[in-house]
Amino acid sequence: MYELIQVAPNTFYINAPSKIGVYRIAPDEVLLIDSGNDKDAGRKIQKILEQQGWRLTGILNTHSNADHIGGNTLLQNRLGCPVFCTPMENAIIKNPILEPSFLYGGFPFQKLRNKFLMATPSEAEDIAKANLPAGMEIFPLGGHFWQMVGVKTPDNVYFLADSVFSETILEKYHISFNYDVTAYFKTLDFIETLTGDLFIPSHGEPIKDIRPLVDLNRKKAEEILMELLQICASPKFFEEILNIVFERYSLTMDYGQYVLVGSTIRSYLSYLYDTEKIEAYVENNFLLWKTRAIPSS
Repeated sequence: MYELIQVAPNTFYINAPSKIGVYRIAPDEVLLIDSGNDKDAGRKIQKILEQQGWRLTGILNTHSNADHIGGNTLLQNRLGCPVFCTPMENAIIKNPILEPSFLYGGFPFQKLRNKFLMATPSEAEDIAKANLPAGMEIFPLGGHFWQMVGVKTPDNVYFLADSVFSETILEKYHISFNYDVTAYFKTLDFIETLTGDLFIPSHGEPIKDIRPLVDLNRKKAEEILMELLQICASPKFFEEILNIVFERYSLTMDYGQYVLVGSTIRSYLSYLYDTEKIEAYVENNFLLWKTRAIPSS
């Protein structure tokens, strides 16, 4: 773990729980793509950079999830490097309490204010202002979080953040976090059109042909939608739905999984409501969800 791996003349990644991209913009200067999950990740990154004789000139955060920005604070304080991301993500990078607050839907109780859901704050600028090397591209990857982006290096290597997850993760957890399901499907369609030498998801092994993995992620999302339609064949309130989802997929409930899976299931319900496949109504002071009847032809 935390091994530096070269995949192209100037493109590397650090093999961490959430992969960290490294692009060499000069013999002794590099940009990071994300920074790992906490200050310990930051220390390990700094050690790798020092071993290589590289100076860190900036961090490009793909989005503001704690496991992608956790090393920002230490690296910024020690090395004075700027951090760049998109405006909505920057709000969370600067004010990390927003992440567990959003996931929980209120002020997060103490068990949710942990390093897995809430990084330490760091200063961040609009990624549009970043002085990128020629040939580096930033592109939107909507769906997973507010304004997530991916990065294409001049070596034709794509860093895809959390837009797709590995087959192993899908088989183990089934429900990967999603905020906007409509945008997520559009992102999967977009990724299928990309041509590159290598694709690196944050939570998956580098792969030359990304299309099979995109297909697996799409099918899993479609499966979850079908499950929800079956679950809501009779009216259910949200906690009932969540309980059935955990039981069907043999998931283990804890505080973190409650907010992560719960928030995602709410997003799936919103998608089904907006596509007129499910209805929501209030009865006996419960908000109930029920699959719409298919009109007879």
